[in-house]
Amino acid sequence: MTEQLSTMRKRADFLAANRGLRVARPGFVLLANPNQGEGKRYGITVTKKVGNAVVRNRLKRRFRELLRAALPEYGLADHDHVLIAREGGIERDFEKLKVELNEALERALAGKGDPPRRRPRRGNRKGGRK
Repeated sequence: MTEQLSTMRKRADFLAANRGLRVARPGFVLLANPNQGEGKRYGITVTKKVGNAVVRNRLKRRFRELLRAALPEYGLADHDHVLIAREGGIERDFEKLKVELNEALERALAGKGDPPRRRPRRGNRKGGRK
């Protein structure tokens, strides 16, 4: 009984996932958010901070393979799963990434997310008012 995985394509789905549970790991950040019965879906985000197009595409291929292997067994039912690449992700060993993804999925299943990110403060510019 293998559940079909689907890929997230709409920007609104990625933005909605950002409101869900967040589990940070050295190579990536996992977001998990309920999706009202649409099954297990996944998405991958790799920004230009990570590297050039070749590096980003290689990282996306690695993440896609990790998710396809892990989500059927460890993924949360009826949730969207988004992996956001971190800058050190491309240098990490594939097996290490696999272990980290399984740990992150276990934490998400237990409801143990990391605290939400704080936005950087924008005050105290040079030459500005006190």
